[in-house]
Amino acid sequence: MAYHSVYSRLLKHVVIIALGLLMLYPVLWLLSSSFKPNNMIFADPSLWPKEFTLEHYRNGWKGLQGISFGRFFANSAQISLMSVLGNVVTCSLAAFAFARLDFSFKKVWFSLMLVTIMLPYHVTLVPQYIIYNKLEWINTYLPLIVPKWLAHDSFFILLMVQFIRGIPKELDESATIDGCSQGQIYWRIIVPLLLPALITTSIFTFMWTWDDFFSQMIYLNKIDLFTVQLGIRSLFDPLGESDWGALLAMSVLSLVPVMTIFFSFQRYFLEGIATTGLK
Repeated sequence: MAYHSVYSRLLKHVVIIALGLLMLYPVLWLLSSSFKPNNMIFADPSLWPKEFTLEHYRNGWKGLQGISFGRFFANSAQISLMSVLGNVVTCSLAAFAFARLDFSFKKVWFSLMLVTIMLPYHVTLVPQYIIYNKLEWINTYLPLIVPKWLAHDSFFILLMVQFIRGIPKELDESATIDGCSQGQIYWRIIVPLLLPALITTSIFTFMWTWDDFFSQMIYLNKIDLFTVQLGIRSLFDPLGESDWGALLAMSVLSLVPVMTIFFSFQRYFLEGIATTGLK
Protein backbone atom coordinates (compact mmCIF):
# COMPACT_ATOMS: atom_id res chain seq x y z
CA MET A 1 0.00 0.00 0.00
CA ALA A 2 2.85 2.37 0.85
CA TYR A 3 4.53 1.75 -2.51
CA HIS A 4 1.21 2.25 -4.29
CA SER A 5 0.70 5.60 -2.54
CA VAL A 6 4.23 6.74 -3.45
CA TYR A 7 3.83 5.77 -7.11
CA SER A 8 0.40 7.43 -7.22
CA ARG A 9 1.81 10.74 -5.93
CA LEU A 10 4.79 10.45 -8.26
CA LEU A 11 2.49 9.91 -11.25
CA LYS A 12 0.42 12.93 -10.28
CA HIS A 13 3.53 15.11 -10.05
CA VAL A 14 4.78 13.87 -13.43
CA VAL A 15 1.42 14.68 -15.05
CA ILE A 16 1.32 18.14 -13.43
CA ILE A 17 4.90 18.91 -14.53
CA ALA A 18 4.15 17.72 -18.07
CA LEU A 19 1.03 19.90 -18.28
CA GLY A 20 2.98 22.84 -16.85
CA LEU A 21 5.71 22.48 -19.48
CA LEU A 22 3.06 22.16 -22.19
CA MET A 23 1.46 25.43 -21.07
CA LEU A 24 4.86 27.13 -20.85
CA TYR A 25 5.99 25.93 -24.28
CA PRO A 26 4.77 29.05 -26.19
CA VAL A 27 6.64 31.33 -23.77
CA LEU A 28 9.78 29.16 -23.94
CA TRP A 29 9.56 29.13 -27.75
CA LEU A 30 9.20 32.92 -27.75
CA LEU A 31 12.27 33.33 -25.57
CA SER A 32 14.31 30.82 -27.56
CA SER A 33 13.33 32.21 -30.96
CA SER A 34 14.29 35.75 -29.96
CA PHE A 35 17.94 34.58 -29.94
CA LYS A 36 17.79 32.70 -33.26
CA PRO A 37 18.77 34.16 -36.64
CA ASN A 38 15.76 35.08 -38.79
CA ASN A 39 16.28 32.15 -41.14
CA MET A 40 16.09 29.67 -38.24
CA ILE A 41 13.11 31.02 -36.29
CA PHE A 42 10.55 28.89 -38.12
CA ALA A 43 12.97 26.35 -39.62
CA ASP A 44 14.36 25.14 -36.27
CA PRO A 45 11.59 23.91 -33.90
CA SER A 46 13.96 23.13 -31.02
CA LEU A 47 13.91 25.25 -27.87
CA TRP A 48 17.70 25.41 -27.73
CA PRO A 49 19.05 27.69 -30.51
CA LYS A 50 21.84 26.21 -32.60
CA GLU A 51 23.07 29.75 -33.21
CA PHE A 52 22.76 32.63 -30.74
CA THR A 53 22.41 36.27 -31.73
CA LEU A 54 21.54 39.49 -29.90
CA GLU A 55 20.96 41.39 -33.13
CA HIS A 56 17.18 41.20 -32.77
CA TYR A 57 17.28 43.01 -29.43
CA ARG A 58 19.55 45.72 -30.84
CA ASN A 59 17.42 46.18 -33.97
CA GLY A 60 14.14 46.05 -32.10
CA TRP A 61 15.22 48.57 -29.48
CA LYS A 62 15.95 51.10 -32.24
CA GLY A 63 12.20 51.29 -32.70
CA LEU A 64 10.39 52.95 -35.58
CA GLN A 65 10.89 56.17 -37.51
CA GLY A 66 13.65 57.33 -35.19
CA ILE A 67 11.67 56.65 -32.00
CA SER A 68 13.20 53.93 -29.83
CA PHE A 69 11.33 51.27 -27.91
CA GLY A 70 12.52 52.99 -24.75
CA ARG A 71 9.98 55.74 -25.54
CA PHE A 72 7.25 53.13 -26.01
CA PHE A 73 8.12 51.55 -22.65
CA ALA A 74 8.01 54.96 -20.97
CA ASN A 75 4.60 55.67 -22.51
CA SER A 76 3.22 52.32 -21.31
CA ALA A 77 4.66 52.87 -17.84
CA GLN A 78 3.08 56.32 -17.61
CA ILE A 79 -0.37 55.06 -18.58
CA SER A 80 -0.15 51.97 -16.37
CA LEU A 81 1.08 53.75 -13.24
CA MET A 82 -1.49 56.54 -13.52
CA SER A 83 -4.22 53.94 -14.04
CA VAL A 84 -3.07 51.97 -11.00
CA LEU A 85 -3.08 55.10 -8.82
CA GLY A 86 -6.52 56.11 -10.08
CA ASN A 87 -8.09 52.71 -9.48
CA VAL A 88 -6.59 52.35 -6.00
CA VAL A 89 -7.83 55.77 -4.88
CA THR A 90 -11.28 56.01 -6.45
CA CYS A 91 -12.33 52.36 -6.27
CA SER A 92 -11.40 52.17 -2.58
CA LEU A 93 -13.41 55.34 -1.87
CA ALA A 94 -16.43 53.98 -3.76
CA ALA A 95 -16.12 50.62 -2.00
CA PHE A 96 -15.94 52.33 1.40
CA ALA A 97 -19.11 54.26 0.59
CA PHE A 98 -21.02 51.14 -0.47
CA ALA A 99 -19.76 49.05 2.44
CA ARG A 100 -19.94 51.52 5.30
CA LEU A 101 -22.05 54.60 4.50
CA ASP A 102 -25.83 54.93 4.34
CA PHE A 103 -27.30 57.05 1.56
CA SER A 104 -30.44 57.19 -0.58
CA PHE A 105 -30.96 54.40 -3.14
CA LYS A 106 -27.75 52.70 -2.02
CA LYS A 107 -28.88 49.25 -3.13
CA VAL A 108 -30.09 50.63 -6.47
CA TRP A 109 -26.77 52.30 -7.22
CA PHE A 110 -24.88 49.18 -6.17
CA SER A 111 -27.05 47.03 -8.46
CA LEU A 112 -26.49 49.42 -11.36
CA MET A 113 -22.77 49.23 -10.74
CA LEU A 114 -22.90 45.42 -10.88
CA VAL A 115 -24.81 45.61 -14.17
CA THR A 116 -21.93 47.53 -15.75
CA ILE A 117 -19.67 44.53 -15.13
CA MET A 118 -21.88 42.48 -17.45
CA LEU A 119 -21.66 44.99 -20.31
CA PRO A 120 -19.08 44.05 -22.95
CA TYR A 121 -16.53 46.78 -23.55
CA HIS A 122 -17.41 46.95 -27.24
CA VAL A 123 -21.00 47.97 -26.44
CA THR A 124 -19.87 51.29 -24.97
CA LEU A 125 -16.94 51.84 -27.33
CA VAL A 126 -18.75 53.93 -29.95
CA PRO A 127 -20.48 56.38 -27.56
CA GLN A 128 -17.25 56.71 -25.57
CA TYR A 129 -15.27 57.47 -28.71
CA ILE A 130 -17.80 60.13 -29.74
CA ILE A 131 -17.57 61.78 -26.32
CA TYR A 132 -13.76 61.71 -26.26
CA ASN A 133 -13.60 63.00 -29.82
CA LYS A 134 -15.80 65.99 -28.93
CA LEU A 135 -13.60 66.63 -25.91
CA GLU A 136 -10.59 66.53 -28.27
CA TRP A 137 -9.00 63.74 -26.26
CA ILE A 138 -8.11 61.57 -29.25
CA ASN A 139 -4.34 61.11 -29.57
CA THR A 140 -3.89 61.81 -25.88
CA TYR A 141 -3.65 59.49 -22.90
CA LEU A 142 -6.75 60.98 -21.26
CA PRO A 143 -9.24 58.36 -22.58
CA LEU A 144 -7.03 55.65 -21.11
CA ILE A 145 -6.36 57.31 -17.73
CA VAL A 146 -9.31 59.55 -16.78
CA PRO A 147 -11.91 56.72 -16.49
CA LYS A 148 -9.65 55.05 -13.91
CA TRP A 149 -9.94 58.22 -11.78
CA LEU A 150 -13.74 57.99 -11.88
CA ALA A 151 -14.09 54.51 -10.32
CA HIS A 152 -14.68 53.08 -13.78
CA ASP A 153 -13.71 49.47 -12.99
CA SER A 154 -16.66 48.02 -11.10
CA PHE A 155 -14.91 44.69 -10.60
CA PHE A 156 -12.40 46.25 -8.23
CA ILE A 157 -15.12 48.11 -6.34
CA LEU A 158 -16.92 44.81 -5.78
CA LEU A 159 -13.65 43.17 -4.71
CA MET A 160 -13.00 45.86 -2.11
CA VAL A 161 -16.62 45.99 -0.92
CA GLN A 162 -16.45 42.29 -0.10
CA PHE A 163 -13.15 42.79 1.69
CA ILE A 164 -14.37 45.79 3.72
CA ARG A 165 -17.51 43.90 4.77
CA GLY A 166 -15.19 41.39 6.42
CA ILE A 167 -13.66 44.12 8.60
CA PRO A 168 -15.50 44.32 11.98
CA LYS A 169 -17.70 47.41 12.26
CA GLU A 170 -16.72 47.66 15.92
CA LEU A 171 -13.47 49.25 14.74
CA ASP A 172 -15.47 52.03 13.07
CA GLU A 173 -17.62 52.53 16.15
CA SER A 174 -14.56 52.75 18.41
CA ALA A 175 -12.97 55.30 16.10
CA THR A 176 -16.18 57.33 16.02
CA ILE A 177 -16.26 57.42 19.82
CA ASP A 178 -12.67 58.67 19.75
CA GLY A 179 -13.79 61.53 17.51
CA CYS A 180 -12.77 60.27 14.06
CA SER A 181 -14.71 61.46 11.03
CA GLN A 182 -15.68 59.16 8.15
CA GLY A 183 -12.65 60.36 6.23
CA GLN A 184 -10.34 59.53 9.12
CA ILE A 185 -11.96 56.11 9.52
CA TYR A 186 -11.33 55.44 5.85
CA TRP A 187 -7.70 56.60 5.94
CA ARG A 188 -6.59 55.34 9.35
CA ILE A 189 -8.55 52.10 9.72
CA ILE A 190 -9.92 50.83 6.40
CA VAL A 191 -6.97 51.57 4.10
CA PRO A 192 -4.31 49.78 6.23
CA LEU A 193 -6.53 46.71 6.60
CA LEU A 194 -7.44 46.88 2.91
CA LEU A 195 -3.81 46.61 1.81
CA PRO A 196 -4.02 43.04 0.32
CA ALA A 197 -7.04 44.04 -1.79
CA LEU A 198 -5.31 47.27 -2.85
CA ILE A 199 -2.24 45.34 -3.98
CA THR A 200 -4.43 42.85 -5.84
CA THR A 201 -6.16 45.77 -7.57
CA SER A 202 -2.80 47.34 -8.41
CA ILE A 203 -1.43 44.13 -9.93
CA PHE A 204 -4.53 43.45 -12.03
CA THR A 205 -4.78 47.06 -13.17
CA PHE A 206 -1.12 47.20 -14.17
CA MET A 207 -1.27 43.90 -16.04
CA TRP A 208 -4.50 44.71 -17.86
CA THR A 209 -3.38 48.24 -18.77
CA TRP A 210 0.12 47.20 -19.84
CA ASP A 211 -1.23 44.37 -22.01
CA ASP A 212 -4.14 46.40 -23.41
CA PHE A 213 -3.99 46.69 -27.17
CA PHE A 214 -7.49 47.42 -28.40
CA SER A 215 -8.13 50.66 -26.49
CA GLN A 216 -4.68 52.01 -27.26
CA MET A 217 -5.12 51.21 -30.93
CA ILE A 218 -8.44 53.09 -31.00
CA TYR A 219 -7.31 56.30 -29.30
CA LEU A 220 -3.60 56.59 -30.22
CA ASN A 221 -2.53 57.19 -33.81
CA LYS A 222 0.67 59.22 -33.44
CA ILE A 223 3.79 57.11 -33.30
CA ASP A 224 5.41 59.22 -30.56
CA LEU A 225 2.44 58.31 -28.31
CA PHE A 226 2.63 54.58 -29.06
CA THR A 227 2.81 52.10 -26.21
CA VAL A 228 4.80 48.87 -26.16
CA GLN A 229 1.90 46.85 -27.58
CA LEU A 230 1.38 49.25 -30.48
CA GLY A 231 5.11 49.34 -31.11
CA ILE A 232 5.26 45.55 -31.32
CA ARG A 233 2.27 45.53 -33.65
CA SER A 234 4.01 48.04 -35.92
CA LEU A 235 6.92 45.63 -36.40
CA PHE A 236 4.51 43.24 -38.12
CA ASP A 237 3.78 44.02 -41.76
CA PRO A 238 1.20 41.62 -43.26
CA LEU A 239 1.76 43.05 -46.75
CA GLY A 240 5.52 43.18 -46.68
CA GLU A 241 8.49 41.67 -44.88
CA SER A 242 8.12 41.53 -41.11
CA ASP A 243 11.13 41.63 -38.81
CA TRP A 244 10.15 38.55 -36.83
CA GLY A 245 13.31 38.51 -34.77
CA ALA A 246 12.87 42.08 -33.53
CA LEU A 247 9.17 41.45 -32.94
CA LEU A 248 9.88 38.39 -30.78
CA ALA A 249 12.70 40.15 -28.92
CA MET A 250 10.53 43.13 -28.00
CA SER A 251 7.73 40.76 -27.02
CA VAL A 252 10.10 39.11 -24.54
CA LEU A 253 11.07 42.49 -23.07
CA SER A 254 7.40 43.48 -22.81
CA LEU A 255 6.82 40.52 -20.46
CA VAL A 256 9.54 41.59 -18.02
CA PRO A 257 7.66 44.39 -16.15
CA VAL A 258 4.49 42.32 -15.75
CA MET A 259 6.32 39.22 -14.51
CA THR A 260 8.53 41.28 -12.19
CA ILE A 261 5.57 42.98 -10.52
CA PHE A 262 3.53 39.79 -10.27
CA PHE A 263 6.27 37.71 -8.65
CA SER A 264 7.38 40.57 -6.40
CA PHE A 265 3.89 40.97 -4.91
CA GLN A 266 2.65 37.41 -5.34
CA ARG A 267 2.21 36.86 -1.60
CA TYR A 268 -0.03 39.91 -1.19
CA PHE A 269 -1.89 39.04 -4.37
CA LEU A 270 -2.78 35.55 -3.13
CA GLU A 271 -3.69 36.92 0.29
CA GLY A 272 -6.04 39.46 -1.27
CA ILE A 273 -7.84 36.83 -3.33
CA ALA A 274 -8.03 34.29 -0.48
CA THR A 275 -9.36 36.66 2.17
CA THR A 276 -11.82 38.68 0.08
CA GLY A 277 -15.29 37.97 1.45
CA LEU A 278 -14.07 35.14 3.67
CA LYS A 279 -13.13 36.99 6.85
